[in-house]
Amino acid sequence: MSISLQKNVGLASSSLAVRHRVLRNTYWLLALSMIPTVLGAVVGVQLQVTIFNSMFGMLLFLGVAFGFIWAIEKNKNSGVGVAVLLGFTFFMGLMLTPLLMRTLHYANGAALIMTAFGGTAAVMVVMASIATVSKRDFSVVGKWAFSGLIVLILASIANMFFQVALFQIVISTVAVAIFSAFLLYDVQRVVNGGETNYISATLSIYLNLYNIFVNLLSLLGLAGDRR
Repeated sequence: MSISLQKNVGLASSSLAVRHRVLRNTYWLLALSMIPTVLGAVVGVQLQVTIFNSMFGMLLFLGVAFGFIWAIEKNKNSGVGVAVLLGFTFFMGLMLTPLLMRTLHYANGAALIMTAFGGTAAVMVVMASIATVSKRDFSVVGKWAFSGLIVLILASIANMFFQVALFQIVISTVAVAIFSAFLLYDVQRVVNGGETNYISATLSIYLNLYNIFVNLLSLLGLAGDRR
């Protein structure tokens, strides 16, 4: 074997090891991030935190959320980034309070929440498996999903004023599809070496899963049994 070939093989092996390490660390941190999310949700429901359930609350949420995301990206190469990310996931758990309280008012509320969680986990398994096994390049999916996200945001803002129930069903259904596509795209970026920072990768995947869960639960709430 020539020296140049040996170097190429060595570089390929090193690159593969880095990808596996980033993917493994991403999954571990993603699993860990679920703990503060659940804690935040429990605290929010117990204290009935509803400050974010208004226009002012939405603006406050956006300011705090983007502040967290900025801090996470700024510190993504250190342990501080992990701590800030976990703080962010606790905050996102608090943000679930209005939806969870509304769902828990149904007789089968707890079952609906567990179903939404199970559905989100199933989407994660399916998309991660496809991204890992498939040789197809899903970069175009990311572009399509981003365009769809812009339309989704505009539609959501419009429906805040019109409050059309059927329109909300369509928005939630499309949102599940869009964030599932983002999930496929983001996981494959890690698998293919396009994302080499596990904190950034975890943040992207977490936000995808969070939005899938929220929209699935919103859809399942339509089947809630009134007490």
